[in-house]
Amino acid sequence: MLKHNIFVENNSINMRVLLDIKDNKALHLLEVLKGLSYVKTKTISDEKALLMEEIKDAVQELKLIREGKLKGISAKDLLNEL
Repeated sequence: MLKHNIFVENNSINMRVLLDIKDNKALHLLEVLKGLSYVKTKTISDEKALLMEEIKDAVQELKLIREGKLKGISAKDLLNEL
C-alpha cells in the first residue's frame, strides 16, 4: 500500500497540514484541494514526512520535559551514550 504525503498550506493563516492518503484516494483529493484558490498543495517524499513527524515528536517530548511530566537526561549522560 502506497501513501501520498501531501503538504497543504493555507497562506492567509499559515496553517500547514500533513496528510497520509492511500493511492486510490489521493488523486481525487488533490483535485479538490487544487480547486480551492486559497489552498496551495505540495507533494513531499516519505522521508521528508517521516523527518517532520520525528521533529514534531521531539518537540512534544521537550515540552513534556520542561513541564516536568517527563524526565530528561543530562548533557553529560547524553555524551556518555555516544
